[in-house]
Amino acid sequence: MTDQSENSAQKDPQWEEKVLTKLLFSTLEEQKKTRRWSIVFKSFIAGYLLLVLFGMIVSSATTDALPSGEHTALIEIKGVISADSEASADNIITGLRRAFKNDDAKAVILRINSPGGSPVQAGYVNDEIKRLREKYPDKKLYAVITDLCASGGYYIAAAADEIYADKASMVGSIGVVMNGFGFVETMKKLGVERRLYTAGENKGFLDPFSPQKSDETQHVQTLLKQIHEQFINTVKDGRGDKLKDEKKLFSGLIWTGEQAKELGLIDKFGSSSLVARDVVKAEKLVNYTLKPSYFEQLAERFGVAFAGKMYETMTNNTFSLN
Repeated sequence: MTDQSENSAQKDPQWEEKVLTKLLFSTLEEQKKTRRWSIVFKSFIAGYLLLVLFGMIVSSATTDALPSGEHTALIEIKGVISADSEASADNIITGLRRAFKNDDAKAVILRINSPGGSPVQAGYVNDEIKRLREKYPDKKLYAVITDLCASGGYYIAAAADEIYADKASMVGSIGVVMNGFGFVETMKKLGVERRLYTAGENKGFLDPFSPQKSDETQHVQTLLKQIHEQFINTVKDGRGDKLKDEKKLFSGLIWTGEQAKELGLIDKFGSSSLVARDVVKAEKLVNYTLKPSYFEQLAERFGVAFAGKMYETMTNNTFSLN
């Protein structure tokens, strides 16, 4: 090998320089590739931000424009009612205000399919419905229950002029629940010691790793009872003398649509299209439910897909063994 190297050196005395030059050009080429990918990635980010901005502008313009022509406004309440869900008070109230504001909307339908959720969010919507009904006394609001209208869902429905459902719909669950777990015995079996430091005698209130305290349990029951009373009063205020004198009505039980009609929890059987056609006399339904715009949805999907592909491609180039 030594003889061969010496022979190569003798034949080409500049071989070391050529190797170094080749290595240098190879390094420069890799740097160029890295810069190109950096430019592509930055361009993508800029384009993505412009797309989102454009979508927000289009969405804002669409939101401000009220539908024209005689119709029945429809607002859907689907899923859990909470501040960070599609069925949030902000989203529902925005749709309600637009629907009541539009003179071409002859009435408003709340189509509900919800197991309930936050009593605060439901309370916001209930209060706003009352305000809008008072401000627009000639415009009726109907609640139409599909599969389920329980707890917070019914809290909202109770504010409607009339409530419709199917015979097989599930209605009610007028109660309040708070749940959790206790791990005290589990920790004992595992040999784990709980160390809890607080400033304020009740700061560790309902800690799941500490034994229950009777005064804390009593305090929770007081809270639940008070919220339950608020719920009961809201239902009574909305339904009035339509409610039957039934002891189990506010026990948290859920009822079929047929039972709910007998108890006065709903008024009649029917769907959204039936109410629009036969009650409101404006068969055309226009959905006022606040949802992400097409451009926002497109930007989100495109962004996730492209970012994933970009990461895969860049990773393969960076760690290439060629």
